[in-house]
Amino acid sequence: MKLNERSLAFYATCDSPADNAGFLYKRGERHTAYHRRWFVLKGNMLFYFEERESREPVGVIVLEGCTVELCDSAEEFTFAIRFGGAKSRTYVLAAESQAAMESWVKSLSRASFDYMRLVVRELERQLEEMRWGSAGGCGGCQGSWKPKPSGLERSSEQLPALPTILHKENGCAVWNNTPGAERPPDTFSCSGYHGEGSPQPPPLPPRRRASGSEVGSTGVAAAESTSTFCRLHERYGREVARLRQDWLERQRDPQL
Repeated sequence: MKLNERSLAFYATCDSPADNAGFLYKRGERHTAYHRRWFVLKGNMLFYFEERESREPVGVIVLEGCTVELCDSAEEFTFAIRFGGAKSRTYVLAAESQAAMESWVKSLSRASFDYMRLVVRELERQLEEMRWGSAGGCGGCQGSWKPKPSGLERSSEQLPALPTILHKENGCAVWNNTPGAERPPDTFSCSGYHGEGSPQPPPLPPRRRASGSEVGSTGVAAAESTSTFCRLHERYGREVARLRQDWLERQRDPQL
């Protein structure tokens, strides 16, 4: 990979979030003295500055193909970044406290793309196992993964069973919420539930059917009312016709 100094300097000082930042003591390559430097970790690049307010980094360490491990040294809280190869340089750093050292070792160990590749592979493997477990492809293995029920499924499990719809009476469906119970024919209702503690409306009155005598009397009354109307219509019709004829005659002879 070809690195550009300006691009690296801009990336080191831009406002992008850093994975870790703080002061560390860095041992020199030629001289074994430790120098206090400001370190900034972004992705797989570890930048170090002379001061915290410096505009450009002094150097950068690309964290690929390396291991981070603790080392024995005269200084406390020291750890090393080792690269593979005979002529590769080893960076020895020292933190100011035990907590800072543990934080830096953890961050640097997870900064490389090799580590991220391993994490992705492990997550893919776990996802594949979850899919096989949910589909029943594990062949009777124990502890297979099952999806958690959603809020709608949990709420439906707590609801009572739906009432069984029976036949209709007077245009209203009637039902009984009690499983296995049969409702007598004389206690049908258009609304409400039949159970303990719930009010039950009174039964509907049976339909009234007209008898043969009532039907005959009704027909006779209808026939009588029709004949009476016809007689009244004829009488008043003749009177209207007579009055109209008188009016026409007066129009023809005004002296009448």
